[in-house]
Amino acid sequence: MAQKRTDGRSGLMRELSNASRRYMASYALFNQALADHLQLHPTDLQCLNLLSLEPEPVTTGRVAELTGLTTGSATRLVDRLERAGYVTRERDTADRRRVLVTLVPERVAEFGAVWQKLNGAWFAMFDAYSDDEIALLTAHMRRTVELSAAQVERLRGGQL
Repeated sequence: MAQKRTDGRSGLMRELSNASRRYMASYALFNQALADHLQLHPTDLQCLNLLSLEPEPVTTGRVAELTGLTTGSATRLVDRLERAGYVTRERDTADRRRVLVTLVPERVAEFGAVWQKLNGAWFAMFDAYSDDEIALLTAHMRRTVELSAAQVERLRGGQL
């Protein structure tokens, strides 16, 4: 039997706040451990993740947009990924002035193999949820991505 809550919405919100803080910390620590395992910076790891979701090669400017970094920081990030062998820079055949950042399939496959070994546990965890609950979680994650991007912009703009 479910425990009856005596402090209503404010108690739920307190619980949610505590759980979300633990969730964010656990994800940051997981990301750090995975980055350490792959000998990457955590931001570089997430950039690889985001680049793998893009349908085609992107400019360094797009890397900056994806990560919320300045173009200078994005350039340094791409430099690190290039040195590590995860990306190459190639001239855009349609516009020779543009340089595209292209993933190196073999290196990305290595990254994917590590992720595949970890994925089973995540999918097993989600098996406990109904389709409606998965849809709710997905909607929540999409809204979180949008809100996070707005909050990053706000923080970087000096608006606290």
